[in-house]
Amino acid sequence: MAEFDPGSLPDLLPLYYRRIFPFGPYGRWLLYGDVSKNYFQRREFSFTLHDDIYVRYQSFNTPQELEKEIQKTCPYKIDIGAVYSHRPIQHNTVHMGAFQAQEKELVFDIDMTDYDDVRQCCRSAEICPKCWTLMTLAIRIIDRALVEDFGIKHRLWVYSGRRGVHCWVCDDSVRKWSTTLRSAAVEYLTLVKGGEETIKKVILSDPIHPFIRESLNVVKEHFEEYALVGQDILGNKESYDKVLALVPEHILWVRETLQKEFSKKRNSIQRWEILKNKTEKSSKVQWEIMLQYCFPRLDINVSKGINHLLKSPFSVHPKTGRISVPIDLQKLDSFDPFAVPTISQLCHELDKTGNDRGDEEQNEGDLESPRRNRDCKKTSLVPYVKVFERFLEEMDRSQKEESPKSSDVQMDF
Repeated sequence: MAEFDPGSLPDLLPLYYRRIFPFGPYGRWLLYGDVSKNYFQRREFSFTLHDDIYVRYQSFNTPQELEKEIQKTCPYKIDIGAVYSHRPIQHNTVHMGAFQAQEKELVFDIDMTDYDDVRQCCRSAEICPKCWTLMTLAIRIIDRALVEDFGIKHRLWVYSGRRGVHCWVCDDSVRKWSTTLRSAAVEYLTLVKGGEETIKKVILSDPIHPFIRESLNVVKEHFEEYALVGQDILGNKESYDKVLALVPEHILWVRETLQKEFSKKRNSIQRWEILKNKTEKSSKVQWEIMLQYCFPRLDINVSKGINHLLKSPFSVHPKTGRISVPIDLQKLDSFDPFAVPTISQLCHELDKTGNDRGDEEQNEGDLESPRRNRDCKKTSLVPYVKVFERFLEEMDRSQKEESPKSSDVQMDF
C-alpha cells in the first residue's frame, strides 16, 4: 500500500478529481431530482485550498460547473452548506437580511475526541479498533432512533476520514426543518451533558424514556467486550475510582463498600459483577455508568444550525489522506476505518492499471462520464461508491412512490 505523505496532496488531488471522484452520483444527490426552482444553484459550497485558504459562498449553475471548478482549484477539503434564498455567490449583492439559509439536510457530527474522558486506549485525534466501537454504537443508537422514533427514511452515514462519523438525513420534509425543530431533535438524542468539570454526565429520571431503554439494549450487547475487556475501565485503582465517582451521593456507603471489595478482585469483569450485585436495588446506577461510557456524544451546534457547513462525502482528509466514504449499515460491525483507502493508495492503484488514454478529454457535461466510471472501478473506492449509489436509488424509489401530498414528518419531543 502506498504510504500517504501530506506534502504529496498537490500532486495527487488533480488526478483524484479528474479520474476518481464520483461526480456523477454526487451531482445526482445534490440535485434531489430538481425538487424546486434553482435548488442546486442556491446551495453553498466552501473550499479549503492550499495554505489553508478558506473560500465560502461558492455556488454553481450545474453539477458539471461544480466539477470543473473543483478540478481547476483542487481543494484540500470540500464543505457543503445550506440552500439559501439567493445564490450564495451573490450574497454581497443581496439586501442585508434578505439572504437567508432556507433548507439543508439534518446533519450529525460525532467526534472521538469528545470521548476522551472515557477512553483508556487513545487520546485526542488518535483512534484504534478498541475505541472505534464507540462510533459503531453511536451509529446503531442514533440510526435506530431516526428510523423508529422519527420515521426518517434516508440517512447517509459517512466516515470523516480521521476520527469520527457524520450523518446526512436527506428526507424532503426534514430538509425543510427550522432551527427550532433541529434543536428539539438533537436534544431528544442527547443524554451525556456537561463539560470537562462535570464528573457525572448522565442522570436518569423516572420513568425511563423508551428511547433510553432502546439505547441501553444496544449498549448492553457490547458493554462487556468493549468497556470491561477492551477498555478495562475497572482494571486499576485510578480507573475504577473514576467509575465509583459516578455512584450517587445518597448511596455513598455503596461506593465505600465497592472500594474495599474491588481491591480483592483481579479484573474489570469481576469488579463489575460486584458493582451489579451491590446496586441490584438501584439499576439506574449501573445504567448511568454504562451510558456515560458508551452513549453517543453529538456536536449540538452542527445539527441545529441550518447554515452550518459539514465536510462533504468523498472529500480527502488532508492529515490522513483517507477518503470520507459512506458506511454500509448492513456491514457496520465489520467497517474498518484503517482499511479505508487513502488518496495515494487510489492513485497508485490507477497507475498500476496503466495510463492508457488517461489524458483523453472526457465527455464534457456528462454527469456519468464513462471514462471516469471505468477509472474509479479500477480502485478500492468502488465498494464505497456502490453504497452511495444504493442510497441514491432508495431515495429515487421513494420519490416515485410518495404521493404529491405526502405529509411532513411530525414529531412530539
